[in-house]
Amino acid sequence: MPSFDIVSKVETQEVCNAVDQANREISNRFDFKGIDAKFAYEKEEIVITAPSDFQVKQMEEILRTKLAKRNVDVGSLDCGEVNAQIHQARQVIKIKQGVDTQTAKEIVKLIKAEKIKVQAAIQGDQVRVTGNKRDDLQTVIAFLRKKDVGLPLQFENFRD
Repeated sequence: MPSFDIVSKVETQEVCNAVDQANREISNRFDFKGIDAKFAYEKEEIVITAPSDFQVKQMEEILRTKLAKRNVDVGSLDCGEVNAQIHQARQVIKIKQGVDTQTAKEIVKLIKAEKIKVQAAIQGDQVRVTGNKRDDLQTVIAFLRKKDVGLPLQFENFRD
């Protein structure tokens, strides 16, 4: 029986490379010369530190452009609040991996509402869709590409 998986993954190596490129750009830019501004990437989150909240916002835009150039969907970023103190501002950006249960339930509900003859089941941090016809599965993929569920979705493990 044909099936495929709906997942939301971010290539961690590409994120690491984008953070390194952003750090290099910060070190070369004139408006960031002589200040302690940097990006730090550790375990599914990026920490931005700079002397002021304005500079943190500028750095966030630099990071977004570097991620976009490396084909990392910026929709998978969960930007936290900027914590501004006297001499330092800090922002934590979390990277969303996998389809959370609330979003998975929403995806299953959307598929059932379309009344396509397929079954959708939540399996951990992914949704498996099975059906009798390959065309039905391709219809589901086309339908979900049009919908905005709040996460960048990938469709993988397509089997006949």
